[in-house]
Amino acid sequence: MTATLRLSEVCRRFHPSGGIGPISLTVPAGELWVIVGPSGCGKSTLLRLIAGLEQPTSGQIYIGDRCVNDLSGRDRDVAMVFQNYALYPHMSVAENLGFGLKMRGADATTRQQRVQQVATMLGIDSLLQRKPRQLSGGQQQRVALGRALARSPQIFLLDEPLSNLDAQLREDTRAELKQLHQRLGITTLYVTHDQVEAMTLGDQLVVLDRGQIQQIGTAASLYEQPANTMVARFLGSPPMNLLSARWHDQTLWVKDQQLPCPALYKPLLQPNQALVVGLRPEHLQPQPFEHKEGLGAIATLVEPLGREAIVRCQLLESELELLWLAPRGWIPQLGDRLRFTVADPHLYLFDATTGRSLNRTTP
Repeated sequence: MTATLRLSEVCRRFHPSGGIGPISLTVPAGELWVIVGPSGCGKSTLLRLIAGLEQPTSGQIYIGDRCVNDLSGRDRDVAMVFQNYALYPHMSVAENLGFGLKMRGADATTRQQRVQQVATMLGIDSLLQRKPRQLSGGQQQRVALGRALARSPQIFLLDEPLSNLDAQLREDTRAELKQLHQRLGITTLYVTHDQVEAMTLGDQLVVLDRGQIQQIGTAASLYEQPANTMVARFLGSPPMNLLSARWHDQTLWVKDQQLPCPALYKPLLQPNQALVVGLRPEHLQPQPFEHKEGLGAIATLVEPLGREAIVRCQLLESELELLWLAPRGWIPQLGDRLRFTVADPHLYLFDATTGRSLNRTTP
């Protein structure tokens, strides 16, 4: 039976200037939410608080209608898969899968039936007599998942479970994890620093930075309406271009070049206001260099990707770099002079001091 997970003003302080929180969020029963952010932002600490491996300095953690702050980890009905899998090396796969059930007093017949069921579901039923050292990384990962699933927990916590796999296996396993969640419907909180993992897996994404939630939303909403420069830069590959700019004489200036300013921003701007302009590489529209509007730049590096290329450019008369995702028919040569415009919906403005979006529709 799955349950809602709710955190209310949860904090964990390590010293006066370090820690996470306050964090409040509610993961509805049966949904898969992904906590994403750079290394050291507090993602794993948050999972450990929910699992009962660490205690919050303040705030409450609820599983269903029950506050679990005073419950030990084993009494919270939560299963966690660690980055290093934490399998018992002296036990067989079958013994690893059934260990949690054994600790909870399940009889041998119940354990055997549940182990076989989970092993079949994960495609590891032929490996039950092997030891972890005889398994590949991908197989060990499945055993770690199976050991957690065998307990039928209310909450499933995954701490970067794919980080030790190679690129192709990681992609395949990610798809399998999503299908598994769709089939089982266990409330799941998944931690990763990989934005592709986050955007493809999560019903909702929680972007965390320096111990604080920056934004919560679907992959599409965060990509299209980032709340601040951190979210804007973190989600998207190649990352969003963030360029220093200024609003002066009803004109948007990037160094000595002008960009048309979308109408929705104009009422929000103050004379001589310092800004950050956000431009996604895939939204840059190449124009003849002689075109009067847009940003002029010189191609300094071309990184072919097959059907497209990442082109690194330097803005004219500036040290600012601009990334452009160029389609096959538009890939330039080094040293080519380029001009770029951006359609109104794809130009973002952020406050230069706070980093917050000026877009009125951004939460």
